[in-house]
Amino acid sequence: MFPPEATEARTPTTDPGAGGAFRLAVVGGGPSATYCMERLSMTAGRLGPGESLEVHVYDLGGEFGAGRVHSWSQPVTSFLNRITGQVGFAADETVRGAHPLRPREDRPTLHEWCRRRYEATGDPDFDLRPEDWPKRYVHGLALKDMFERYVAELRAHPGVTVELHPVEVVDVREEDDALVVLAADGSRRPADHVLLLTGHSHNRADSSERTGRLARFAERGDAVYVPYAYPLDVMLPRSVSGPDTVVGCAGLGLTAIDEILHLTEGRGGVFAPDGDGEPRYRPSGEEPRRIVAFSDTGLFTYARPHNHKERDPERLEHRGIFLTEEAVDRLRASVGTPAGPGGTGRRQLDFEDHVLPVVILEMAYVHYATLFGPGAAAFIASRAEPRLRRFLDGEVRGGTGALLAPLRTAVAEIAGGLAAALAAGPAAAPAPGWPLRETLLRWIHVVHGADVAALAADGYADPGALAGLLRGRTSPWRLETSPHGNVFDWERTVHPLPSGGHRDREAYREALLDFMARDHAWAAQGNLDNPHKAAADGVWRDLRGVLAHAVDGAGLTPDSHRVFLDRYMRHHNKLANGAALEVMEKMRALIRHGLLDVATGPGARVEPDERSGRFRVVGPHTASVVHVDTLADARVHPFSPDRDVLPLYRNLMAGGLVRLWRNTAADGSSFAPGGLDITPRFHPVRADGRAEERLTVLGPPSEGVMFFQLGALRPNQNHHVMRDVLTWLEDFWEAVAAHRTARPSEVVS
Repeated sequence: MFPPEATEARTPTTDPGAGGAFRLAVVGGGPSATYCMERLSMTAGRLGPGESLEVHVYDLGGEFGAGRVHSWSQPVTSFLNRITGQVGFAADETVRGAHPLRPREDRPTLHEWCRRRYEATGDPDFDLRPEDWPKRYVHGLALKDMFERYVAELRAHPGVTVELHPVEVVDVREEDDALVVLAADGSRRPADHVLLLTGHSHNRADSSERTGRLARFAERGDAVYVPYAYPLDVMLPRSVSGPDTVVGCAGLGLTAIDEILHLTEGRGGVFAPDGDGEPRYRPSGEEPRRIVAFSDTGLFTYARPHNHKERDPERLEHRGIFLTEEAVDRLRASVGTPAGPGGTGRRQLDFEDHVLPVVILEMAYVHYATLFGPGAAAFIASRAEPRLRRFLDGEVRGGTGALLAPLRTAVAEIAGGLAAALAAGPAAAPAPGWPLRETLLRWIHVVHGADVAALAADGYADPGALAGLLRGRTSPWRLETSPHGNVFDWERTVHPLPSGGHRDREAYREALLDFMARDHAWAAQGNLDNPHKAAADGVWRDLRGVLAHAVDGAGLTPDSHRVFLDRYMRHHNKLANGAALEVMEKMRALIRHGLLDVATGPGARVEPDERSGRFRVVGPHTASVVHVDTLADARVHPFSPDRDVLPLYRNLMAGGLVRLWRNTAADGSSFAPGGLDITPRFHPVRADGRAEERLTVLGPPSEGVMFFQLGALRPNQNHHVMRDVLTWLEDFWEAVAAHRTARPSEVVS
């Protein structure tokens, strides 16, 4: 995933602590710190007789194990967007190179941890199944508990001390060839190795022209600008979001959902089912008078489908048929362009021209494999594969349309055969090159449900039975009932509401509500039976590693890398990283109630209104103009050390210990996405071009040269989060061994 020139020279470093304890500083006490403490505690036996280890863990909020984002003290209205069965806290048998492992009973999943806590407390927040979505504070409590266990194990080990410092680290300096950690309380501690696990921060309001203008306007008058959402109760108190205020929420993703629920359910409002089972909102009177939520797309993130893969992920998660690492490598060899100064780096791809067509082909395949079943899927794959081979070799022009043409022809043949079988009976249909009975019954199962499919199987031989059974039926999941329906359409997938198709606010609101109702019905069907959700989940989640293989380490040209981050990461988040269906149903209930206003539509912009002293939100496609008293930024800020609200990375850059990474093409064009220049072993590259092996950086600061570097640890998956921890751990113990050899012989004896 990295170009050859990114590798580092493994050179020994000056050992400032020779003869004493090896000193590890961990900056950031969030989930990654929990995972690192787990591995460190299990490998502490690598310390030799008479050797000692000092571990200093710093967390600016003092919430060790969870950190600020996953705090156990956060509002109970925020949900994790990962089911309990897919969250772990320790390495397991699937993680290559992870040994020794702790006993199985000592490494519970979040679901198992919740069951134990429910049995002890009876609290319904812990009464969760593996496929349930937990409240985020519950995850925080579990992280805190596991972190404390791991630290206790470390402290019990001879020669190991662990100190926790609830203070912000503001700098790491090199002084006389030693590293010194400087904290906001004025303390200075030397370190032999520093592990940076700082997680998500946010950018200063004055770091961009747009946000700076909004912040300065708020400072001059009565309007309030909130540049970052968390902690919610601190950033959005009643004083700026009470019943007399209109609150603007700039964003429609997960952070926006957290804000909206905090301002409604968190203020005492209640969601209760009505007569048709749909949730209705009953306000408390403590909410803002109105919440105006908007974004460039005008769409909330899509609802995550019920995860039916969790019962057997090894078998049920999708493995690429067309979109594979081998396919990416073949494209790189055939159509890639040289990278780096003088064209000496590995060949780069254009995501839209080269990778996206294969992504869309894979999505279409998963969509129709879900709709028609495995026999039809094999037929479709056999038709599509020859054209794909030619595309990978650079012999096919015409982009996505040309690549998908054979697949579409095969799908049309299948749909026509099913339609003929329904009209005249299966016996009258011509013998196809795919299993007719299996395909027809699968299609009925997906569109109408298992019960109807069972009836169809019983009456399969009767020429008129199938047509009579299905006549007049609608799909419980709002799928189309014609075999020619339910067509996969990439553009409709990412742009379900055309920007120019709504004449006013009310028309847009109704169209959005209708789309959300359809999307939620699809999510309720799940990621194995709904073709639309299966395609998104199977490619943008299950094959995320293949996407990383294409993008990481300057895998794309600089211009294409910029487009990928600006456009396709948004698609990724919308399609595969959304909120639980339960949460999204609450958003729909708030829109129906009228408290939540999303009718500004796509392309909304915010302007200071000098006359009213408030912010003005303008929707160009719906002729919407709404004034808000408080404007809250509800977007996750990309990592940017020179714009970060915290001084640590600015100071590290100023001291030369780190530098920004740039994706550079052979023609000299370049793109700096904001992340640090990191080696394959997660050591930052200094300003002078040398790898700084005494520092390791995991998480968002490395999101530049690498793709999607943050997430909760997933069990039984050889998960990248734990593999990254093991990379650090291997180098850490090598550094301890080097420290050992530098000690005076009389200390060792």
